[in-house]
Amino acid sequence: MLHEPEVLDGVPVLAGEVRGVEPLRPAGALAPVAVQTVAVVGVSVMAGAAAVVIVHRRKARRLARRRRRMIAPVIASRSFLVDVHVLGERK
Repeated sequence: MLHEPEVLDGVPVLAGEVRGVEPLRPAGALAPVAVQTVAVVGVSVMAGAAAVVIVHRRKARRLARRRRRMIAPVIASRSFLVDVHVLGERK
């Protein structure tokens, strides 16, 4: 398909005819995408905080159960790194 070329009318704009461009939204209004982004971030933060609280409570319950099961209180604890080598006979 052949299209006819577009004819442009080059009319000069004089300084007296210049006017500002009006905004699409009123000043201070957020774009719908920004509102959606803020909502998603807010929900994500709340979900993360809830997950932290749940994990913290489960850990505290587990420690409380462990303390109840102990026979005697632990006064001190030491851990040692032991490296064991099994050697064969010399030839």
